[in-house]
Amino acid sequence: MATEQGGSGQAAQRLGLVHGQTVQELGYDADVEDSLRTAVEALVGSPMVDEDHDDVIDVVLMWWRDEDGDLVDALVDAIAPLADHGVVWLMTPKPGRPGHIDAEDIADAAPTAGLQPTSTISAGANWQGTRLVAPRAKR
Repeated sequence: MATEQGGSGQAAQRLGLVHGQTVQELGYDADVEDSLRTAVEALVGSPMVDEDHDDVIDVVLMWWRDEDGDLVDALVDAIAPLADHGVVWLMTPKPGRPGHIDAEDIADAAPTAGLQPTSTISAGANWQGTRLVAPRAKR
């Protein structure tokens, strides 16, 4: 669908990515928004790296569902290789979709992991993205 692809391209642009950045993708499964993934890779000019990548990364694109486990632990692990001023985009199912996570749960988990939520975007038909960054005092 052209509209859906266009929407994913716009969502990818709203992630604030620039050409040359290294994006690490975590939590990939068959339910993710493939058109968003394609648009992200087109914006940065290279494929996303996986959890085995052993160098510094600029952005984490983390697909997370309610049944995936402990969000705090996953966020702590996700930020370990993150560059200074790096960003975590936490992709969660939209309200009413299987695996949805309440915004309050994200707001509670993020500070415990050393992050703070700053904005939320629609990331496709079934997903939304929450931007998580280190608080300014820690930067």
